[in-house]
Parts: sequence; structure tokens; C-alpha cells
Amino acid sequence: MATAAKFKNRRNTTSDKVAIITGASQGIGQATAIRLAREFSRLVLVARNRANLAETAKAVEGAGAETLIVDVDLAEPAAAQAVVDKALAAFGRIDALLNIAGAVPQIDVFDMTDKQWNDGMALKLHGARRLTIAAWQALKASNGSVVLMSGNSAVSPKASNAAVGTINAAIAALAKAFSDRGIEDGVQVNSVLPGPVMTGRRRSYLEHWAPQHDMTVEEATARFPKEAGIARYGEPEEIAELMAFLVSPAAHWMTGATLRMDGGEVKSV
Repeated sequence: MATAAKFKNRRNTTSDKVAIITGASQGIGQATAIRLAREFSRLVLVARNRANLAETAKAVEGAGAETLIVDVDLAEPAAAQAVVDKALAAFGRIDALLNIAGAVPQIDVFDMTDKQWNDGMALKLHGARRLTIAAWQALKASNGSVVLMSGNSAVSPKASNAAVGTINAAIAALAKAFSDRGIEDGVQVNSVLPGPVMTGRRRSYLEHWAPQHDMTVEEATARFPKEAGIARYGEPEEIAELMAFLVSPAAHWMTGATLRMDGGEVKSV
């Protein structure tokens, strides 16, 4: 389903452009949508949870942008084209696509089932791939930008997060492939590798993990940054600032880049 909300008292933005943000119902996706309302006057908010999308839309409209809610499951093959069709019907153009949707469970490589592998790939990898392809001609027409969300595990996979690392590495490689075509077509494509970010999903994980290891949630929360060799968790709003930069005119010559924002977690050059 899709709903367009016209914001009558829209404040001035730097452009009348349109951005699609997936995973916009929570976490980094939600923070990115709210941040982009400063620069994009029309935002297409995509996720499965319509109620949470409505909360994001309220914040985005309060920041001055018009919204279109599209509640779909991007793991479904037909969903990507549906998102693009609705965005173009409502707003007539697409200037930026930020592929943020997709959570992959952190399960040991020997314990992951085929279904868990396939479900993770269907949403995070294939959902982003299909949506980028579906939006490509509109992005080509606008000399637009694409960002694909990967993660630090792409460059530092472990047995405990094999699926996350494998899928994130594939996304980073996919972004490189899209950027190569984008040089010819005038579409900028980059990928972002966040480190540990304190999202609602991470809080839920810590609340589940802590009692299983005879810890309080506070103790578990303090433990993981130390193990990662960082001072603290990142915040969704910090990643959102990087996303906003990548789809801004200031970064338009940056393409094919794989950017880490991780508080120093990855120690290699």
C-alpha cells in the first residue's frame, strides 16, 4: 500500500528532488529519512511496518518534506518495481536511492539454516539489487545517486557472523559493479560500512543476550565496544550524516567508494 502526505507549510529546502529510503521504519533508515528532509523536499519511505513508517513520516513532515509511504516486503521479487512505479506516479522523478533495509541474524556458520541464509540474502542483497535496477532509468535521467548499506563484517567476517559478513561483502561488490555502469550512465553509486550502531534492534539483542551470559544489560552494553576496540557505539544519526553527504552535490564525483564509519573498529589500512 502507498500513501502520499502533502505537507502544506513546507519550509524551503535546497532542492525539489526526490529520495527513496528503504528500511525507513527504524534505526539508521529512519534517522536518514529525517536527516534528508533538510535537503530533499519529497521522500519515499519504504519498509514492511506501516505503523512505524507513519511515525517516520510524521517526523519527516515536521522537518519540512512531503512523504510517500510504501509498505512492502522488498524480499518479494515484484516489490522493487512497485516502489519505483508508486514513487514516479506520486512525484515524477527519482534523484537518490538509499538501500538501507535488511537485517541478517548473527548465527554461527555451522548453525545457520538454508532458509536463514536465503531470507537474509532475499531482503538485504536481492532487495537492494532489484530496487537499484528498477530505479536506474529514473536515476539516469536525473544524474542521481545510490547508496547501498553494507557493514564492517564485509571486511572482517567471523564464524559467529558468517552470513552477515558474506552478504555485506556481496553488497559492497554489487555497489562496485553498479558504480562501473554508473560512470557511463551518469549515476553515482557508493556503499557504506557502519560499525556497531546502537539501534533498537541492537538493544533488543543485548536484552536477549545478557541474561543468557549472567550479565545485566548495562554490563553487556559496556562489554561489546571494549571487545571491538572502540570508545562507544555509534548513533544512527551519525551514519545518517554520512548518507546525506553521499547524496549531496558536494560528493557527486565520489563514486565506487566503500566508506567505513566505525569508530575505529577495523584496524587495517
